[in-house]
Amino acid sequence: MEDIGKQKWPIPESVQEIENYMKQRVGLGKSFDLGVRKLKILRKDVHIYYVNGLCDTRFVIEIIEELVGINDHEKLSADLFKIVENRLVNQSVQLIKTFDDMTVQVLSGLIAVVVEGAGTALIVDVRSYPGRNPQEPDTEKVVRGSRDGFVENIILNTALTRRRIRDERLRFEIMKVGVRSKTDVALGYLEDVADPDLIEIIRKEIKNIKNDGIPMADKTIEEFLLKQGFNPYPLVRYTERADVAAAHILEGHVIIYVDTSPSVIITPTTYFHHVQHAEEYRQSPAVGTFVRWTRFLGVLSSLFLLPLWLLFVLEPSMLPEKIAFIGPNEQTNIPIIIQLFLADMGIEFLRMAAIHTPTPLSTAMGLIAAVLIGQIAIDVGLFVPEVILYVAVAGIGTFTTPSYELSVANKITRLTLMIFVSLFHAPGFIIGCTLFFMLMVNTRVLNTPYFRLLPFEPKAFLQILIRRTVPGSKIRPSIVHPRNRYRQPHNP
Repeated sequence: MEDIGKQKWPIPESVQEIENYMKQRVGLGKSFDLGVRKLKILRKDVHIYYVNGLCDTRFVIEIIEELVGINDHEKLSADLFKIVENRLVNQSVQLIKTFDDMTVQVLSGLIAVVVEGAGTALIVDVRSYPGRNPQEPDTEKVVRGSRDGFVENIILNTALTRRRIRDERLRFEIMKVGVRSKTDVALGYLEDVADPDLIEIIRKEIKNIKNDGIPMADKTIEEFLLKQGFNPYPLVRYTERADVAAAHILEGHVIIYVDTSPSVIITPTTYFHHVQHAEEYRQSPAVGTFVRWTRFLGVLSSLFLLPLWLLFVLEPSMLPEKIAFIGPNEQTNIPIIIQLFLADMGIEFLRMAAIHTPTPLSTAMGLIAAVLIGQIAIDVGLFVPEVILYVAVAGIGTFTTPSYELSVANKITRLTLMIFVSLFHAPGFIIGCTLFFMLMVNTRVLNTPYFRLLPFEPKAFLQILIRRTVPGSKIRPSIVHPRNRYRQPHNP
């Protein structure tokens, strides 16, 4: 029995051998949650293997009642396996012939029914994973719109998507990842729209993942898929909203669903995908465009406001006369660059503390930080008032960025730009911005340019700036290389 599990070992006809395998290899009798229900039907042994907590007990009881009832209605000479298969009152029954497949299914929450002399296991889907009900994601709230969002159950997540796209060409390819965890991962796409080369690349990369498991779910998949290294910018987009995922599928993107994760991965994406929000499409085009421009302004301020202010402090001669008042009006013993770093990191401390603090206490903590710490730091001369002002504005710009990953990456870029400015002044700002632009232009995600402005496409750039009406958006984005360019029927 030592080599069982390392190969596709066939299921024997003897239920006793099957039980011995489950005891030796799977832990039957040692793991309290792994169980077996033994029945005697038409003088033959029938065993049902299950995992407590992953199965719906009501369905299991109904199946057992049906099987036990066979003794009252069938002859001893009947083909028991065919009768059991016919009596399994469930919409999903699968025949399995190997130990490895049977074990994976049982540990996934399905039940295995084995009949003496059959050499085949009947797998019945009675899964009932513990978890929460769909609710609106905390990080992607909208004023108007649906209040359901993805949860940690991959079955519910794909169902939420299919509810919005009832197209016979919608596909969900499922595979298992992790030698030990065997986590379910599914690819969602429209067969006649999504780029087949993109699908094949993602499918191949996921199947090539050789690891014990993926307890960090979608983030681990991303790292294997893209091999990002130390580039801080997010190369895929995450969303917990089912409507956002459905909208991207209709555009031609491929969505990656990972069991145990309430967020899905959207591929491929550009920098500008991370500054979009569902709220823009829940309002009129004019309001959506205004919201988008406001958000762009916040993102730009989170990137360039502090480096520019530091440059004008170090080089006041660069300021026009009408705005020459910009800059500290009082002397301080601490260099401005140190003040900026301390204040900026202080906001980061507050953000981290808010995440790890219960909600009622986090409100009190914010008041203490804003009213007491900030004011006292100015009074004792640790900070000048302008530092607090501009760091706060840059911090607000960070929070207006819809993508948390992008906001942190922009913060790293901002700190790097401030270092360049403090060392080299105006040339440092130019060099830093040039390096940032080069990083964006040279980054590619799954054969897609990350910075969509180059090569320049006027129509694509206009779609970035203006929230167009849905009837006016008849062509799918070119970055996904859709097989069907048109969203709606047209006359070519």
